[in-house]
Amino acid sequence: MRRKIPSTAALVAFEASARHQSFTRAADELALTQGAVCRQIASLETFLGVELFRRSRRGVVLTEAGTAYSRKVAAQLDAVERDTLALMGAQGAMSIELAVVPTFGTQWLLPRLKDFQRQHPEVTVHLTNRTRPFLFADTGFDAAIYFGDGDWSGTEAHFLMHEHLMPVCSPALLDGQPASAARIAELPLLQQTTRPYAWRQWFNAQGLNVARDMTGPRLELFSMLAQAACHEMGVALIPPFLIQRELEEGSLVVALDAPVPDNGRAYYLMVPERKVESAALSAFRDWLVSEAGAYRHE
Repeated sequence: MRRKIPSTAALVAFEASARHQSFTRAADELALTQGAVCRQIASLETFLGVELFRRSRRGVVLTEAGTAYSRKVAAQLDAVERDTLALMGAQGAMSIELAVVPTFGTQWLLPRLKDFQRQHPEVTVHLTNRTRPFLFADTGFDAAIYFGDGDWSGTEAHFLMHEHLMPVCSPALLDGQPASAARIAELPLLQQTTRPYAWRQWFNAQGLNVARDMTGPRLELFSMLAQAACHEMGVALIPPFLIQRELEEGSLVVALDAPVPDNGRAYYLMVPERKVESAALSAFRDWLVSEAGAYRHE
């Protein structure tokens, strides 16, 4: 059965016209005449049975339907371009599309990745940020590094390390005074979106019941928490291995040497069952598990 899809030329002309809000500027970008762009838009509107632009003496403006459709078309064209460039760049080489939780990827994995490249120059690793589980079948990812309990349907889990969240802050926030759990409870508490009960767990482990343990600025990434803590916005619960530079420079200090109790969650490499025989993934898995093990014993 033939797909109900407009011509690519019409979609490209529409996306450019919608982005510029001008047929003339779209024609300049695409190296076409204005008339050719107008014909492509007209053919697309006829195909859809929907008006995408309102024409006037002052130019063209997207209709409500045109605005909604332009967003979706732009996203799909971006994806096609991305896939095309990836295929062109592969040139027969082995590659790994890896989804990774952001701060772990930038602060722990990337500084070590050069060693993997040295050992396996034939394998290229591409990194994309993902903070939550997804269906591998719906994406182009070959594997993922994520934080959780290791229970991800249809995958093989490889343990990397626990998190060990510690209360950290700018030394200026402590004003040279020793910290205690009770004193930390009086300071602004920086919250992380994906770990909403972290402070409650930490205070409970210190024998405290703090009414405002879920109150405070809520930020999504550890890198955001670290920046907020550096700027004296409050105390954050962050794994020290993700803020080594800040700790060495002294812009952050561990306020109290007491981690959040282990709740069974950890960092894992998740490999889809259909990919476990991949030579490139096997090499990366062995290297990553070894690196994580070496880190745990440092």
